[in-house]
Amino acid sequence: MPKAKETTLELDLVALEHNYNYIRTKLHPSTMFLAVVKAFAYGSDSVIIAKKLEKLGVDYLAVAYAREGMVLREAGIKTPILVLHAQPSNYSMIIKYCLEPSIYSPRVLREFLKASKVEKQKAYPVHLKFNTGLNRLGFWENDIDYIADMLTNREELKIKSIFSHLAASEDKSEETFSNHQINSFKKIAREFNSKLRINPFMHILNTSGIFNYPEAQFQMVRSGIGLYGYGNEAKYDAELLPVATLKTVISQIHTIEPDESVGYNRAFKAEGHKKTATLPLGHADGIGRQYGNGKASVLVNGVEAPIIGNVCMDMIMIDISDIECNEGDEVIVFGKGHSAETFAAGANTISYEVLTGISQRVKRVIIGA
Repeated sequence: MPKAKETTLELDLVALEHNYNYIRTKLHPSTMFLAVVKAFAYGSDSVIIAKKLEKLGVDYLAVAYAREGMVLREAGIKTPILVLHAQPSNYSMIIKYCLEPSIYSPRVLREFLKASKVEKQKAYPVHLKFNTGLNRLGFWENDIDYIADMLTNREELKIKSIFSHLAASEDKSEETFSNHQINSFKKIAREFNSKLRINPFMHILNTSGIFNYPEAQFQMVRSGIGLYGYGNEAKYDAELLPVATLKTVISQIHTIEPDESVGYNRAFKAEGHKKTATLPLGHADGIGRQYGNGKASVLVNGVEAPIIGNVCMDMIMIDISDIECNEGDEVIVFGKGHSAETFAAGANTISYEVLTGISQRVKRVIIGA
């Protein structure tokens, strides 16, 4: 594999296929697979990732907002797309691009019915989200009568699915709560189907839910972080491959005398002779200030080198005192050989934040196409 000559985010489509196939092994043959490609496909490239997933035969894609779905449609994606946090101001866009909105409250149900009527829609596909304990979005169980009243003798909408979201599926200490959510969802589904006399498909499992609660697959599951190589647990991380690897290069090497400082506000002061390297990326690229001052490390020729001093907008400095390296050498920030989960942990954050925070100014390089 060619070495990086500038800051790049390598996207490995072979790794993506491996992860998709591995997660599929946890599912019943009939279980549908929804792939989450919101936030530029977790900071990578939503179009490239969605096209690959479409070729692999994924049943659904999901984005957070309508404009993300519009981009995929304009790139030629034909797979059904669920918009998880659809806003009423974008309903005409949703209809224009044949996106399927999540309807999560009485207000948005009323608004989408209005938009569908204006657009002269019949049986437009929507998905109803119910809140079972995450307390972000979703109808309550006692909204079912209202939904039934609103939709009786109306032909504008067709309810494709009902769904919910587990709050702590990766946390074994919250197993009781997760099972409570699953059972609440089953109860909601029974009441919903009885009162509306329909039988939409159901989904509640995210990546960790797929691994930890396989009995709750229902008709579809949703996976985001798992597709990109992270399973929220060491034994699953070992089975998955990072799709994104952030690489950069050493721009310059300095020898620092005792008591000299490095970077803004003199945040790092050398206690002895030190050798430092400056790298061409910073908080404008998604490597925030929280990773500075020894909170995170990068890999230089296979050896960890801590970030020292404050992260700058376009540069970070690392301690390479005990590492054989030269200007122009490749540096791995996270990805293959240096997990984003590991990189994030020192700054008390998670892989999701690291991955989705990578700036669009960072060059994307596709491998394994």
